[in-house]
Amino acid sequence: MEPRGEKSGEADGVHVTPQLLKAHSGEFALESILLLKLRGLGLVGLGCLGDCLGLEWLDLSGNALTQLGPLASLRQLAVLNVADNRLTNLEPLAACENLQRLNAAGNLLAGPAQLQCLVGLRGLERLRLRDPLARLSNPLCTSPCYWASVRELLPGLKVLDGERVSGRGSDFYQLCRDLDSSLSPDPGDPGAPGPRPAEAQPWVEPGYWEAWPPRSSSILEEACRQFQDTLQECHDLDRQARDSLAQAARALSPAGAAATSFVF
Repeated sequence: MEPRGEKSGEADGVHVTPQLLKAHSGEFALESILLLKLRGLGLVGLGCLGDCLGLEWLDLSGNALTQLGPLASLRQLAVLNVADNRLTNLEPLAACENLQRLNAAGNLLAGPAQLQCLVGLRGLERLRLRDPLARLSNPLCTSPCYWASVRELLPGLKVLDGERVSGRGSDFYQLCRDLDSSLSPDPGDPGAPGPRPAEAQPWVEPGYWEAWPPRSSSILEEACRQFQDTLQECHDLDRQARDSLAQAARALSPAGAAATSFVF
């Protein structure tokens, strides 16, 4: 299934604004936003999203986006989900030098040429261009040489469309593909079996198995730093309180009273 058609026009859609970003992130400063989920908001424009320079994890799936221009300034971006939009190219992502995982299933990418911009992303290990469970794909995925052309263009990929293509476990996936090919009926063979069974349908909603974004080391470092700062403030307040109590005790005690003994 291709991306939803007849989405709202750009004039009627939602654009990213500072207010929208703050409402969905809880952060006051755009530069402080590290994780952002803007799924299914009817977005047609990314507006000021490029000001979130520290962004590392971004979900823009299920919108009506036709271009990703503002993302070119997100040099820290590591995980991006733009599935189920109306993108015809991914050119701005060429500047996202830290990108490691990209989900672009359910768009309008016509051929391998639209993936050429990803060649320079040395850290890109996981790419999804089709998602059978969510019924999302791209026109380029219908080509018989789709799999081979993508692997040739992006040899550094470890996982393509959820299947490991290199490294540990890749041989198993290749074996499964070979078995599928051998079991597929030949249309020109009169002795070939009848129509194949209907395609299995997903039994859970799309995104049901999606894990929470992986913890970023920079996020943990920032949380630890804030905790240490808060702890230090508590120590300082405790010391100030002790000093104030000691000064008050000295001020209330008569001179020499501590050295005088009274007998009643």
